[in-house]
Parts: sequence; C-alpha cells; structure tokens
Amino acid sequence: MGRDAFVEWEQRFGHGETGVLGRLHAAAARRERISASDLHVIAEEVRRPVAAVTGAAGFYADFAGPRGTRHVRICAGTSCFVSAGGHTMPLAEAALGVEPGHASADGSTSLAGVYCLGYCYASPTALDGHTPITGPALGDRLLSADHPVAPAPAIPYRVAGRRAVTLAGLTGAEDAWQVWPHLVTNGSPDAVRAEVAIAGLRGRGGAEFPVVQKWEAVRGPAPRFVVANGDEGDPGSFCDRLLLESDPHRVLEGLALAGFAVGANRGVVFVRSEYPVAVGRMQAAVEAARAAGHFGAGVHGSSFDFDVEIVEGAGSYVAGEETALLHALQGFRGSVRPRPPYPTEYGLAGQPTVVNNVETLAAVPWVLRHGGTAYARLGTPVETGTKLVCLSQRFRNPGVYEVEFGVPLRYLVETLGGGLKPGYRLRALQVGGPLGGFLSPDDLDVPLLAEALAEAGVALGHGSLVAIDDGITARELLRHVWSFAAAESCGACTPCRVGTRRGRELAACFPTSSEKVLSQQEKLLDVMSTGSLCAFGRGVPGSVRSLLRVYRDELLAGER
Repeated sequence: MGRDAFVEWEQRFGHGETGVLGRLHAAAARRERISASDLHVIAEEVRRPVAAVTGAAGFYADFAGPRGTRHVRICAGTSCFVSAGGHTMPLAEAALGVEPGHASADGSTSLAGVYCLGYCYASPTALDGHTPITGPALGDRLLSADHPVAPAPAIPYRVAGRRAVTLAGLTGAEDAWQVWPHLVTNGSPDAVRAEVAIAGLRGRGGAEFPVVQKWEAVRGPAPRFVVANGDEGDPGSFCDRLLLESDPHRVLEGLALAGFAVGANRGVVFVRSEYPVAVGRMQAAVEAARAAGHFGAGVHGSSFDFDVEIVEGAGSYVAGEETALLHALQGFRGSVRPRPPYPTEYGLAGQPTVVNNVETLAAVPWVLRHGGTAYARLGTPVETGTKLVCLSQRFRNPGVYEVEFGVPLRYLVETLGGGLKPGYRLRALQVGGPLGGFLSPDDLDVPLLAEALAEAGVALGHGSLVAIDDGITARELLRHVWSFAAAESCGACTPCRVGTRRGRELAACFPTSSEKVLSQQEKLLDVMSTGSLCAFGRGVPGSVRSLLRVYRDELLAGER
C-alpha cells in the first residue's frame, strides 16, 4: 500500500500545517454541520485541495454527525459496558429524545457514542458538552441538565512501589522543571541518551520499545520534531488523563528533554478531544512554561531553541498509532501507513520525528534527576522501573496505581483493588485494553511483565485492568469486542476493514451452530493477524482468541 496521495502532496508542496483539525473544530462549533463553504475556506487557508480537507472531516467522529447546541457523548467503553450492561445509550436516547448520531429537530440537542471518556473508575459516564456525568442513573441526570450536576470524582491514585517516579509530582515528592534549566545549559544530548539507556526505560504506550533506541534512530536533517502521544483511546485506561490534567508541566518537561536529546526544536502534544479539561490545562501549561523561560529562543540562555504547541484530536482510536497520529496532526485522515520508513526518518511534514507516550515522557525528568541506575533498580532486570496500572469501576478500590514491574496480577486485583465490589464475582480480567486480551481468575499469578503476559495470551498495552463480572454473558462480551473493532478500524487495509465487520456478524450468530461459528471465526482471525497493516488489525485476533479461551465452554453451551 502506498502513501496517502494528499499526505505526499503536502510534504512536497506544503509546510507541515498542524492547524487543520483546529479549524474543523471551530467550524463544527459554529453550526450544526460543517458546510461545503467551510471546507473550501479551510482548504484555501491551508493551501490544500478541498478533497483533502473533506476527507479529513469525514474520517473523524467529532465531525461525522450533526451537532446540537447541547452535544452529549455517551461512553460505550468496556468498563461502562460492564457497569451498565450496555443499557446506557438506550437510557440516554429515551431521556433526550434523540437517536445516536442525530440531532433533535430544533437543533438543540445531539447524541453520540464514544468508546472511552477516561472515567473508567466511575463508570458509566457521559460527557454533556464539557461536563462529565458519572455513575448510575445517567438517564435521570441527563434529564436534569438545567440543574447543577455533582462534579465527577477525581481520579484516585496511589504509589504502591518503593519510589514515586511517574507520580512524583502528584505525590509532592518533587516539582516539575527541576532538571530542564540546568541540563539545557550545561548538559549534552549524548549524556541524556546515555542516562536513559542505563535506566532501561521502555515506551509505556503498549509497544514497550526501548526509548533510547527510538531516540538514537532519528536520522536526517533539521527540522526535527518530538511528539507527545496523548491520544489515550484504550477503554479502561485513564492514567494519561491523570498526568495531562494534574501534572501537565512534568509531561512538558519530559517532552523538552526528549527534544534536546534528539536535536528537535519543536514539540507537539496531541490530546484527544474526549479530554477537554486536559486540552485546556496543557495549553495553559505551555503558556506558563513560555513565560517562565522554559520554551522559546535560546532557552535559559543556551543555544537551544524549543517551543511546543497543543493539537486537539477529533475522535479516532486508531489515531493513537504513531503513523496515524502524525497524519492526524497534519489534518489528514488518521490512517496507518506502512513502515519503513519509520517516523524517526520520515515523520511529521516528512521530517525526522520521535513519538513518545505521555506516561513515558513523564518518567524522563525523574530518570535524569536521580540517575538511570536508580531507575534500573526498580522493577526487574529485564523490565526496569514502574508502570501506571488502571483499575476499573467494578473493583472495590478503582484508580491509578504506580507499581514496579514484576508484581503478580493477583496483587493488583486482590490487594490493591480489594477484589470486586460486594455482589459481584470476577469472571474474567481484561488486560491492556481491547487489543490486550482476557484472562480467567485462575491466571492471576502471572507477573506484570510484557513477556510473561504474552505467554499467557494477552498484551500489556496501556496497563489497564477491567474486571468483568459474572453478570456479563460470553455472547454479550464477544459482540462488544467485535463492535468496538468494527467501529474503530481506520479502513486502510482490507483484512481489518472487512474482517472486523465479519467478526461482528459472526458474534451475533451465537449460540446457534456454535462449533461452526467458532471454526469460521478462527479462519477469519488467521487472515486478520497475517494480513493487517498495523497493530490494531493484528491485535484484535489475539484479544478475541483469549476471550474464546476463557469463555469457550459457555459459548458452546449457549446462553445461560
């Protein structure tokens, strides 16, 4: 598959424009739908073909349907699905008198579904404009929109390891911007990379790729870019939202240090639109950092220039994949492209680009302040350091926990999580989001290590743990997984685009001819895992297979 023609056109004749999504958001806010005249105006402003802007507007969920004066988004993510049994959207539809994907006749109200809003610890959840509504009785609370709504609970968090690393700022252990001023004036990129190499820091977004290897892979002339991936779309994960909203300066300091390490003078933070508070706080933090002299020309009297901008996403799970994210940043369709070339050689605007996850960047200041050796003492020799793990609403103690690699899942589920709330029994544990997979309660002695989890048939992913109780049937859960996959496939390759839809159809066939359906599904999973372009299409089969393994007897027996 070749590169997107419009992307290549831009890289030959354009200037790496990153304001397209912002312009589309502004147009969507002005009226119920983005009009043809809006698209022509934006295309003229950014000097692109109208078809390129139209394609982007049609790709992202935020622009796909009509938008009323009051726009309500209902979460259909896994934790909300488990906590509400899939009834949240019908209740919202009845309360508002609007069908999903539509607006009321007078244009006052619109309703849409999304697959995560980052409130998995307090699900089910809706976002009424920018106001989160969490907990049971969502329908009644949506009806009372003219009355004050109780604020959503803050994200609970706790450090359960020996040291606070990523959560050091939130716990008061240390402030941001303690490393950057000294290092940018007296340090060197080589020294930064060497310390991170000693630490053994790996990417925390799911790939677990060694950070320093990615940094050292940057090749090619300036300009170079560093990008913070804040498109935390995995249902079940909300640790990036915690960092973006509550410790934005630590994320920015980590991004600046990454820029210094690779010789990039420009940074971009991509924040998903489902996190409106995070968008605002990151923008405010950038302005404050500029005012303090952390960004700009000749930072802190050095010869290094560095500045940052915030780009708001527009509703696409696949845009979290780094090549799709770079397309989204430039206002193109968030489709995955083949690699090589990798972004470190051919990224934003065709220039060398490093993309690091928010959690990864938030750990960098600690590593450089305390030393790579101190970080490497945490965790295990193979997987060093700490990981933020998110526990969903069904646990007695939901929230974000910073733990060291190597702790058993049983410790996370039973000790930190406290088991499930009264009245519920654990039937399965979803690890690492929709592409991670499912384990049975008998598998909880597996350690929190990427290799050990892979051997157990799941992926670490973002580090989320969603408890599935025995009130959710196997058929319901299987349909939920396939529905998510079909809705979020970017459509760039046929195995994933067609395969996810076929999987959804097969899931609806249970319990009829269960053995035959399982056989057909297995063939489909083989095609997807072999032929899909990116980790999404290749990850769905692993997740489905793990679900079939945990629930096989129930699926063959039919509904209970």
